[in-house]
Amino acid sequence: MRRILVALLFTVSAFAQSPRIEKIDPPNWWATMPAPMLLVKGENLTAAHFTLSDASLHINKLVISANGHYAQLWLSASPAHSQTIQINVRTPNGRTSSRYSFASRRSSSDSFAGFSSKDVMYLIMIDRFADGDPTNDGPDHAAELAKPRGWHGGDLRGITQHLDYLQQLGINTVWITPVYQNRGSQSYHGYGATDMYAVDDHFGTLADLKDLAAALHARHMKLVLDTVPNHIGPNHPWVRDSPDPTWFHGTLEHHTIAQGDFAPLTDPHAPWRDQHNVTEGWFANTLPDLNQEDPAVARYLTQNSIWWIEQGGLDGLRIDTFPYVARPFWQGFHAQLHALYPHLTTVGEVFNSDPTITSTFAGEVTRTGVDTGLDTPFDFPSYFALRDVFLKNAPMTRLADVLRLDNLYPHPERLIPFIGNHDTARFLNDPATTPRTLELAFTILTTMRGMPQIYSGDEIAMHGGEDPDNRRDFPGGFVPAPGAVQNDAFNPSSRTPEQQQSFATLQTLLALRRSHPALQTGDEQLLHADQNVLVYVRTLHTPTQPSQRILVAINKAAQPSDTIVNIEATALEGAQQANTLYGSSEATLTTNTLTLHLAPQTAAIFDLN
Repeated sequence: MRRILVALLFTVSAFAQSPRIEKIDPPNWWATMPAPMLLVKGENLTAAHFTLSDASLHINKLVISANGHYAQLWLSASPAHSQTIQINVRTPNGRTSSRYSFASRRSSSDSFAGFSSKDVMYLIMIDRFADGDPTNDGPDHAAELAKPRGWHGGDLRGITQHLDYLQQLGINTVWITPVYQNRGSQSYHGYGATDMYAVDDHFGTLADLKDLAAALHARHMKLVLDTVPNHIGPNHPWVRDSPDPTWFHGTLEHHTIAQGDFAPLTDPHAPWRDQHNVTEGWFANTLPDLNQEDPAVARYLTQNSIWWIEQGGLDGLRIDTFPYVARPFWQGFHAQLHALYPHLTTVGEVFNSDPTITSTFAGEVTRTGVDTGLDTPFDFPSYFALRDVFLKNAPMTRLADVLRLDNLYPHPERLIPFIGNHDTARFLNDPATTPRTLELAFTILTTMRGMPQIYSGDEIAMHGGEDPDNRRDFPGGFVPAPGAVQNDAFNPSSRTPEQQQSFATLQTLLALRRSHPALQTGDEQLLHADQNVLVYVRTLHTPTQPSQRILVAINKAAQPSDTIVNIEATALEGAQQANTLYGSSEATLTTNTLTLHLAPQTAAIFDLN
């Protein structure tokens, strides 16, 4: 009996010490893709020997963490054809194996279209838009709904179910916040990943993401996914047990706080003392900052974006906290993405009002370091200018001063202007604003150079202060509380008069933009700016048709304005007639003069020939 017991204990002990594989990142890869680095998570991997069942594939480099919980497998290549291989692990205490699949890549014509100034982007915060599948709301849904920063139930199916609404408004590109698994009581926003390769249960499944992409593409619409290479969430397993100590800047106990002043990064005279907390600090003193200077971290993050692009057939990426990551990583990141997906487009968040700073992060700009490869940053400078003009009574010259600096960008036509997003108070939150003010801002947003971005809810005049009040549930996307009256803004018959007026205004402006290519890709020439009036023209030259000239005039004053513009040696020279496209103001032309009779707080758009 004693021998049996000893043998049994020995067997149990050996089994306890034998290697185990719990997870592999990426969960799969693709044939003919660049060679992957596989991050194996498991137990008892110390001194492990790894082999692959396909003799044509080799492990060029193997790195095992000191505690035996992680192994980096740097493969020599991806197979030439789709297949499933066996990853074998052997240690002195036992052996195990795991299957790993290399799938066939999507056809290049399947998606990956990118976006441009011909498009209109609509930002959706997944959790706050529409609850399309109540089964994923969680057992504590009622309690979460009552929390301003709780999980409210919006999901991927909810977006798919309301694509008619978006198309009716005039949207063709949808930007959704991150879908990563976010295990946290206040992580509804998606920016605190606890697993960068899983769709959070609250949002649905990977199949739901693929269904959304397919539904958008069937309508000739596009999908842009938010990605966060800068940091992970505080509840991510790596925070307490990282694949390598070098994967983070600092530790949970000892780290610096991220600095939001980007000026030192663009200043050739700034010491490292003034720069390092931008790229190495923990965002909000909460989100662990990844060390992209580590080659394994850089490879992991680049592969992660590729994985989501290929899985979802994405058309573009919105990149969060872009300046907080050092430029060399972005150069390699974009080189890889653009080599695989030549038409895919990236837009970076550079939350700063100064064009001399924002422009330095655009691709092809090397005056402050290596080329980031970024297709475009968001146009935060014009956002701040538009807010100043309409909410703080700054002169129209404030916007003109921003536009004057467009020559700092290699491609100003790629910029994405906006009047609000999920990180800012709603445009209508200021008590001095009115639906008319919003109309004037919408007019400039939809007719200025670049690609306009609309924050979900702005089209129905939604109110809301700072975070989290600016992230209210979209009316009609959720089951109303017992006894509450349903305000379904998805349905025209259920909108309030204010909601319908705002929706109809933006719908009309976007239809006008869609039917006049000059408003999408035409050159922009500023003709006049003073305290209250802004006048500019968008001109499109074509080899087969006469030039299209669309004139935009805004008067934000409470009084009418008669504005006289000298058009000699301008894009309007030779124009003889102004046909009204929008508004009720008047425009008259003489040989060298344009006279505009603008009513108070009025937007006017004319087609000149």
